[in-house]
Parts: sequence; C-alpha cells; structure tokens
Amino acid sequence: MFKPPLIPGAFALQEGIFSMRGATSNYPPGSKRPERDAGKRAQYDHNKKIILATQSICGICGKPVDKSIKYPDPMSPTVDHIIPVSRNGDPIALDNLQLAHRYCNRKKGDSLPVEKPQKNEGRDFPQAVNWRTF
Repeated sequence: MFKPPLIPGAFALQEGIFSMRGATSNYPPGSKRPERDAGKRAQYDHNKKIILATQSICGICGKPVDKSIKYPDPMSPTVDHIIPVSRNGDPIALDNLQLAHRYCNRKKGDSLPVEKPQKNEGRDFPQAVNWRTF
C-alpha cells in the first residue's frame, strides 16, 4: 500500500511521482538525485572535467563557448544532461553529458532533445511537373 510523503506540502501525483509546491520529481521526498550521492559525485565531477577539457561548442545552440567567462554570466560554460535526469537520463554517464552555455541550458530546461524538422516533412513531392509530357 502506498504511504503519503512525510514532508509537509508534498503530495503524490501518482505512485512514484511526487510534487512539492508545483515542482515534480521522480524521486521520493527526502531522497537525493543520484549525482549528489557521495559515491557517484566523484565520477560526475571527473566526467564534468573531461567535458570541459575536450568540448568547445555548445551542444544546444552550436556556437562556441568561451570558458573564460565565469558563473553569473548567462554565456558561461556549464555541463548539460542531454536526456534530463528528471526524464530518467543517466546522471553520470559521459554519453549523456555535453557542454552548453548556461543560458541555453536554462532555456532547454528538462525537455528532451528535439530533432530538426526536415524541410519537406517526410513528403517527397516533385518541385515542378511538365504537364505536357505527363
């Protein structure tokens, strides 16, 4: 049987998904995100250093990231989860991390990566038809 959360103001949206004042989470109240766990934090920090050392292009907007810009600036470098942790993405896997501007990362939020739409949207129509020879 499902027990209600012990934190005041938190309530269960459905079993396994909790909300506290409008923010939803896949983690029960009182639990930490996996990369904040002491055992996994070292691996996350190591992968973060690898990303900052090897990548120089924002994975979201495609523009260069100036690594000399520091934190409060919206164009400062940050590490983004390609598949957000809130959408069950791996929080410490190197394949799920990319370099991004802080502005781009905040704008993306917890949305999934969107593929660029094709121009013809999957329809292959001829550009011009010679009706005399049709």
